[in-house]
Amino acid sequence: MNSIHQQQPEDTREDLGGLDAVAKIQEIVGKAPNCFFSTMAPNGTTDTRPMNVRQVDETGNLWFLSSHDSLKNEELGALPLVELYFQGSTHSDFMHLKGRATISRDRAKIEELWEPVIRTWFTEGKDDPRITVIKVEPTEGYYWDTKHGNAIAGIKMLIGAAIRKTLDDSIEGTLKV
Repeated sequence: MNSIHQQQPEDTREDLGGLDAVAKIQEIVGKAPNCFFSTMAPNGTTDTRPMNVRQVDETGNLWFLSSHDSLKNEELGALPLVELYFQGSTHSDFMHLKGRATISRDRAKIEELWEPVIRTWFTEGKDDPRITVIKVEPTEGYYWDTKHGNAIAGIKMLIGAAIRKTLDDSIEGTLKV
């Protein structure tokens, strides 16, 4: 009898909701606080620029600082839908979020999110009249990560290549906050 052992694929899927989704968003943003922030231009194309997440709150909202006279704010005023793209490392900490943005001039939130390096963009400091706060409430998302961190994933990749077997340490799934 000829027996062929077939390797079973590893379970690499884990959809997250509620507080688990918030925790994953906080984890990935903690490793990759800069993202590509995409808005819809009036002509239907997408405008994308790098942005720094200043905070992810306990409900999964992402907070940014922006200038009221920016193209981004203008586009959000017309259509408040955004897409955010994160990459933490070569092989992990990837995330794509879709959400709804609101713009405010909440002084308390500006104070909370402010740090001196931001003066680079707001020369009058935290009292610069151009500063606005953008809050992005995620509506859906998807992530790609490792189950056990980059070190274990790297070791599994090397061993798998040496023995010619897939030793996948990846995990991916939807995010519903």
